[in-house]
This record gives sequence, C-alpha cells and structure tokens, in this order.
Amino acid sequence: MHKAPAEVSDIKLLVLDIDGTIAGHSNTLSHIVKEVIAAVQAKGIKVAIATGRMYCSALRFHQEIGSTMPLVAYQGAWIQDPNTQKIHRHLSVSRDISLQLLEYFEQPDLRSLLSVHFYINDQLYVREITKETENYQQRCGVNAIPVGDLRQLLEYEPTKILALCDDANLIQQLLANLRRRYQPTELYMTTSVATFLEAANTHVNKGNAVRYLAEEILGLESHHVMTIGDNFNDVEMLSYAGIGVAMGEAPVEVQAIAHWVAPSVELDGAAIAMEKFLLN
Repeated sequence: MHKAPAEVSDIKLLVLDIDGTIAGHSNTLSHIVKEVIAAVQAKGIKVAIATGRMYCSALRFHQEIGSTMPLVAYQGAWIQDPNTQKIHRHLSVSRDISLQLLEYFEQPDLRSLLSVHFYINDQLYVREITKETENYQQRCGVNAIPVGDLRQLLEYEPTKILALCDDANLIQQLLANLRRRYQPTELYMTTSVATFLEAANTHVNKGNAVRYLAEEILGLESHHVMTIGDNFNDVEMLSYAGIGVAMGEAPVEVQAIAHWVAPSVELDGAAIAMEKFLLN
C-alpha cells in the first residue's frame, strides 16, 4: 500500500464510480448500497458520482442516490450540476486528433474489428450499429445515431472517443501503440472496461475531476476525500483521495495503489467499504 489512509473522521466527500463499483451485472443499485449511501449522507458527507458514462446515462444513478453535487461524466470531460443544469467543465478532443484517431481505427485491418463511438453534445454517434454498440446501448440506456462516415461530424469536437472490441488483447495492443504516438500532454487514454479504449482531452481524468469537486466547489483538501473504483480509469481518483478503495475485481495494478480492496460489486463491496471507513 502506497500511503496510510487519511483519518476516517476527516472524510467530507465520497466519490463513487458506477460500473463495477456500485452497479454490477444487474445495472442497478442494490438496496444495501442505496441504504448505506443514505446513511453516509445522513452523517453530512457529500456523495458524488464520477463515471466514464455519458451524462444522460449516469443521471439516473445520480438521482437515485439523491446527490446534491455536480455529476462527473465522460471520465471528467463533462461536469454538470443536474440541480441547476450548470456545466462546470467541458473539455473536448481537438478536431485534428479526432480525425487522426478515426483514421487509425479505420485502417483496413482494424476497421471490421472495432466499433468507434463519437460523443458530441451528450449524443452518441457511430458509423453503423454493431453488436458491441447494441450491447453498449442496452447497458447505458442510450440510442446511438448511425451516420455512416464519422468525418462529417468533425465540425464539432467530440467530448470523448471510444473504440470497442470484444478482443481485450487487441485493445491493449492499440492502447500501447497510441501511447507511443501521443504524449499524455496531447491525449488522455484509458480503459474503463478491458474491451473499451477511451480517448479524451489531455486534462481529463477522474482525479482532476474529483480535485475540482473537493477543492473548487467544497473548499476541501484531498485528505477529506474518499473514492471507490474498479478500473484503470479510476487510478487517478484513487491516488488523489485520502482514502482510495479498489473493488475486488479490479485489475491487480489498480488494487496496488489503493488503501484497501473491497469485496466484489456482486457482494456489495462498495457498501462494505463505506461501512468500514465512514459508518463505524
């Protein structure tokens, strides 16, 4: 473990990932998770959501837990307060890099293997509806808009670009190739699920978003924050927080930077972590 966790009594903000953290296969929140979140809020601790999902897709979870905080969507590229509709932050991928990524993903040997998603103005655009896109639509409760050539959308700058493929090894290979091509100062790349390669503005990650919620909105410091997540896109927010908890099915590299590893999502691990650190 990289550092001792913060004093539990100091925690004033809890930030939760959705998929693999508070929502498992059922794509819903269990009664136990909802009850424990309500108990945490009753202690005066603010609870926020930080997800790679679209804002429109994450909104029902935000509403279900009665969060009063802005909602962090698209890994932090889009931060909006559903209570006031105010958009606190919107960072996009430049047209040049979007076009380069599209051309890379549409190389002849890759084109048939990948589903490419462009997110613009909280809408999802695709070349065509693939099996992967159908599964994604169902999970996220959104309708993708098929447009044929995605280049025609590049008068706009995408909030996020996602390449999906059912081959996790290919995704790892593409990520490694693109990390040789783009410096972190040019593009933020991560995987939120082993089969999702996500690209966003260089200033985007959940750590920066959680820092914004804590420091800019609430006037807190990192030792006042607890975060819970399950994948590589959660690393920055787990590292930032005074208490960072990884879920039991998180990759070993993610578990290694956490203060504590909770049971899996199907065992309500997030609720167990909240009880351990915030309610005892």
